[in-house]
Amino acid sequence: MATLNTRIKDFYDASTPLWLNTWGEQMHHGFYGPDGKRKVAHQQAQLDMIDELLSWGQSPAKPTYFLDAGCGVGGSSRYLALKHLGAKGLGVTLSPVQAENGMRYNREAGVDDRLEIRAQDVYTLDPVQDGPFDLIYSMESAEHMEDKQALLDLFYSLLRSGGQLVMATWCHREEPPALSAGDEKVLSKICELYHLPPLVSVLTLGQAAEKAGFRDVATDDWSAAVEPFWGAVISSGLDPRNWPGLIGAGMSTIKGAWAMKYMKEGFRTGAIRYGVLRGSK
Repeated sequence: MATLNTRIKDFYDASTPLWLNTWGEQMHHGFYGPDGKRKVAHQQAQLDMIDELLSWGQSPAKPTYFLDAGCGVGGSSRYLALKHLGAKGLGVTLSPVQAENGMRYNREAGVDDRLEIRAQDVYTLDPVQDGPFDLIYSMESAEHMEDKQALLDLFYSLLRSGGQLVMATWCHREEPPALSAGDEKVLSKICELYHLPPLVSVLTLGQAAEKAGFRDVATDDWSAAVEPFWGAVISSGLDPRNWPGLIGAGMSTIKGAWAMKYMKEGFRTGAIRYGVLRGSK
């Protein structure tokens, strides 16, 4: 059986072209205000998500070297590089297809001299050779990473003194009460179809960050703020114009589209949540 990393790589190698054709280079949710009721174009909401996370995460006003951990095609990385002229960055993804597209976008944006996108496992980054960073940014990628404590330990080691970590990731709801059988079934299907290890709560991530040594750790639940994006994604999946691309992307992508059913159910019951975390070194 293929390893988790291989399944993740294959999933994004196959599904990324479809996402790029449908949504563009920002491969994450949008932010629609704290209550999710702000009316804004979905692509603008995706950019707003970057700004909101950086602001809430108390990121450095002028980062000089940043890491985008699990960067997709580097949409957030380029946004940061263009916003902070002179800043250098590194983005890593398991998908060679995403890395290749990311470097092409970098060249088109004129930032390829200071922004690198690599096909590399985050866990193999080296604090000496690759760091230190003054900002680590992780947008909807930590849910794919199995050992959360090792991940937070690594992030801490990769930061320079005074550096900041900001993260947004899928979680399950807080306990107690314990997850019900129905919750577990929905979460299991989501993890199976999206190639995720078992999800944890954002509180568990916060505790791991504190154990790693981070100071001023804070977490929050932004589920309401991102929920409107799921309706848009489902609508795009039901659009017949996108069906040829979906079929062409293969069975893994089709199964990923089917997972939207379980995501919607998880949102309805509260089993799945959208958590954010920050911490400083």
